[in-house]
Amino acid sequence: MTPAEIERSRFNMIEQQIRPWDVLDAAVLELLGQVRREQFAPTALRGLAFMDTEVPLRTPHDEALRQGHCMLAPRVEARSVQDLKLQKTDRVLEIGTGSGYSAALMASLAASVLTLEIEAALAETARANLREAGIANAEVRHADGAQGAPADGPFDAILLSGSVAAVPPALLQQLKPGGRLFAIVGNEPMMRAQVITRVGEGRFETASPWDAIVPRLQNFPEPSPFQF
Repeated sequence: MTPAEIERSRFNMIEQQIRPWDVLDAAVLELLGQVRREQFAPTALRGLAFMDTEVPLRTPHDEALRQGHCMLAPRVEARSVQDLKLQKTDRVLEIGTGSGYSAALMASLAASVLTLEIEAALAETARANLREAGIANAEVRHADGAQGAPADGPFDAILLSGSVAAVPPALLQQLKPGGRLFAIVGNEPMMRAQVITRVGEGRFETASPWDAIVPRLQNFPEPSPFQF
């Protein structure tokens, strides 16, 4: 693609996919035009970066998508970041780094981002992507994020970049008072975005603003298939 074609594709992504999904925050929309999403996609798949689809981050592609090793669709990543309502002073935890694109968006809005990736090769690629994008306040850590990062908390915001059957209570305890956690919760064919806010000691409020089906994060508990 020529530079002009790339910029036209970026414009169409924002105007035709992301705005219609109620992503209307001016700061988020500005970032979507500045952070070069295509640079976070594998070189051979950069043509998919602006499409309304998940982009596999390794081969074989079908296995990568099954295991959640992918960039989520642009509208999902943008709406997830918007719904956290990040402030310049926020410390953010992300679980499921993937390409590093969501971390780049959040690092541009917040004070710092710690992002955890269970796959070592993806973690290393995400570090390189963030360096290339000039993002200095996001740390990529090769780690299983199912229990969060309690030694590094508490956090103002936590983003789960993938779906879970349920949000583990251990993650909620890593929120500061007033902190927000975003996750996509449920099982196919019904998953809902949840924004959970810590409103007091042991007290949380949950909003479920929209539906989306996205791949699972690894190592999070699944409900038993057996019912008695």
